[in-house]
Amino acid sequence: MHKMSSLLKVDNEIKTKVDAFRERITSEAEDLVANFFPKKLLELDHFLKDPIINICDLKEIHSEINLTVPDPILISDLHDGLEAQNAKKRKLEDGAGEDKIPGTKVFVMPGGMMKSNAKLVDLIEKVKPEIRTLIEKCNTVKMWVQLLIPRIEDGNNFGVSIQEETVAELRTVEGEAASYLDQISRYYITRAKLVSKIAKYPHVEDYRRTVTEIDEKEYISLKIIVSELRNQYVTLHDMILKNIEKIKRPRSSNTDALY
Repeated sequence: MHKMSSLLKVDNEIKTKVDAFRERITSEAEDLVANFFPKKLLELDHFLKDPIINICDLKEIHSEINLTVPDPILISDLHDGLEAQNAKKRKLEDGAGEDKIPGTKVFVMPGGMMKSNAKLVDLIEKVKPEIRTLIEKCNTVKMWVQLLIPRIEDGNNFGVSIQEETVAELRTVEGEAASYLDQISRYYITRAKLVSKIAKYPHVEDYRRTVTEIDEKEYISLKIIVSELRNQYVTLHDMILKNIEKIKRPRSSNTDALY
């Protein structure tokens, strides 16, 4: 019977480099769990007390929309009742809804480029790096735990199940953090569409009100995101610390000695 090492030949130089990579990941991940995670949760907890994220009167984060309402222009192409009736018929046949109503033609914004909500942009630019950091650090710790999972064997897999649960939790946190970035992108595209509507239909007040509503909603969402980032650091730090023995040594030494 061949030895296990003879089943697959690995170049010694490559093996040395892979071992060095494993050692680097281990060292980095252990430092993240022991030092970086608690430090980061305290930073985010402090950030949650910052006045920039604790504005009570949400009117303070409103952004002015400098689009004036043009003077009304009356255009009538319908000279008689018959033509009006035919036009109405054509409209119904074409399935024309509110999107078919011709708005103001927009060739250029009167005040130049329509700016984003500056206060929210500043806050988003502070929150985004925190989201990215959590994703990257989770990925490193997840790789470390995966590399600690021993070969598949029958029995004595309780420690392995703890490792797998830890990996699953890290993967969940990673996915949730990535969804926060999607949420920010959706905010920008939704707001852009609404501002375009205001430019086309400047006389409709509801579009203007909707912009302020989504600005307020995004502000609240950003505070919740920061709170969630802090909570995720707390949860991961606590979970890994409580189970560190099983994560690092999933099988007892007595069982290992049998193989």
